[in-house]
Amino acid sequence: MSDTQRVLDVRVIPPREKHPTIFQTFTSLEAGEAFVLVNDHDPKPLRYQFEFEHAGQFGWEYLEQGPAVWRVQISRTAA
Repeated sequence: MSDTQRVLDVRVIPPREKHPTIFQTFTSLEAGEAFVLVNDHDPKPLRYQFEFEHAGQFGWEYLEQGPAVWRVQISRTAA
């Protein structure tokens, strides 16, 4: 992970804006780019939504798995 890694901390975003903000960040990525999502719970429902809407286009790697902070690197593997 480079020093220029994008980080999106959704703990400070109102709940109804979290998923739209995350997907907006994802769609702004070029293939091969990634960002780190920081959340206060396991974002499993988000992963299911990614699998439904962006199957085969993303990578998902847990960097930290709670209990207080969850960090997931989400990458764009295809445009």
